[in-house]
Amino acid sequence: MSLSPQEYMGSDATELARQVAEGNTTPAELLEVAIAQYHRLNPQLNAVCQPMFEIARERTRQSLSGPLAGVPILIKDAIQDYAGLPTGSGSKVFSRIPVRQHSHIVQRLLNAGAVIMGKSNTPELALKGVTDPEAFGHSRNPWNVAHTTGGSSGGSAAAVASGMVPMAGANDGGGSIRIPAACCGLLGLRPSRGRVSVGPAHGEVWEGASSDLVLCRTVRDAALALDVLAGPNSGDPFIIAPEAQPFRDLALREPGVLRIGYSTRSPVDTPVHPEAIRAVETAAELLRSLGHEVIEAEPDYDGMALARCYLNMYFGQVAATLEQAREMGAHDEEFELLTRTLAAFGRSMSSARYINSHRQWNQFSQALGSFYQQHDLFMTPALAHPPIRHEKANLPRRQTRLIEVLLNTGLLPLLARWGALDNMVADMARKNLTYVPFTQLANLTGTPAMSVPLHWTTDGLPLGVQFCGPSGSEALLLQLASQLEIAQPWVNKWPAMSDMPG
Repeated sequence: MSLSPQEYMGSDATELARQVAEGNTTPAELLEVAIAQYHRLNPQLNAVCQPMFEIARERTRQSLSGPLAGVPILIKDAIQDYAGLPTGSGSKVFSRIPVRQHSHIVQRLLNAGAVIMGKSNTPELALKGVTDPEAFGHSRNPWNVAHTTGGSSGGSAAAVASGMVPMAGANDGGGSIRIPAACCGLLGLRPSRGRVSVGPAHGEVWEGASSDLVLCRTVRDAALALDVLAGPNSGDPFIIAPEAQPFRDLALREPGVLRIGYSTRSPVDTPVHPEAIRAVETAAELLRSLGHEVIEAEPDYDGMALARCYLNMYFGQVAATLEQAREMGAHDEEFELLTRTLAAFGRSMSSARYINSHRQWNQFSQALGSFYQQHDLFMTPALAHPPIRHEKANLPRRQTRLIEVLLNTGLLPLLARWGALDNMVADMARKNLTYVPFTQLANLTGTPAMSVPLHWTTDGLPLGVQFCGPSGSEALLLQLASQLEIAQPWVNKWPAMSDMPG
């Protein structure tokens, strides 16, 4: 007996797997419901950039087993390689180059019985906190299609938040799990560095700043995803000792009385919207009512220095990726203006400057480590502003024209090398992080963090609250999220387009 669309949407991945295991539905029936949801919702949302329906249908004809057996999911079109298909990363160039083998993430999802039905949209090279690639177009927020889904896992967020699939792959190199989770009313957990292997095509992504997991609606699905995906593979540069018990069991434990420091101040001294402040202050009251000690406190680090280090990493990584594309026969002009600009800065940077910038990451790790000697967790807004309208993410026309001239004349890397554009870089650092200044600390320190859907604005837009913890503290974060999920449930909150009763 097939589930109705409402029953399908009202079930998380854990429940759908149970329904399949008990014979109440089949993988083939679930897939057809999910495909119908795609046809109903994706024209409005543009969440899926690469459907894989025939591959998925063929899979449902196989004998599937595991904790995700029969559950339709998406993978992100970045890092999460599916053999024989391109991993486009939102780029016209890489979207025409098939990969040779599954990533460990994809293989583990398949081993767990999941039915991968497509790839989700991402900005070019997964570089932005909005999802607007020229190759595939904007992804739109189910809560209000005029607003961003966040990024870079924005397609995954739109698909899960609308009820297309219960779970979708995501990765986070600067907030790309937490930002879209915060924008779309989802739970988004970024694991510790090395918790989930990104191989074999990569040893580490963005100097280890990026981690992979999923976007989902429930805590138990996040725990399930960790149980499926966590663990090293041969050749990995990082290995974290596994937990003694499954995360699904650990998430059910009480977290105990926690000492939680919080701040609503932007680390780059940019404005924070009153709704973002209200989200954290309301969460603090909720946490105190649950018995936790919540005090205003923050790690002692230089936020602008971290922003500059983060941008330097961007510059170098994008330059290297475009060099890789050149070796494949591509031209810089096939990439978007912002991507080419970042690459030009990267090419102008000396190796010594890059290495010295990377060495500064330890200062942020030490500051955070000192903070966690006195506090169990750190709470901030996930975003400094509610989800922005799509046009707000565009570069000003005057700045666009100036950059185009500097690139086309070859002056940009030359001026950058002379230091004449340092003010422009500082301005980019500040402007790029105006909406998302809180997430990068976890990335450069390799620590876990999550966005929890605790707040909706007066305009009806989600606005998540971020919790950060020391390395290896995913279980504690899940335990707190479980407590919050019971105290202030969010699972029955749906955007109007989903046609689900609230």
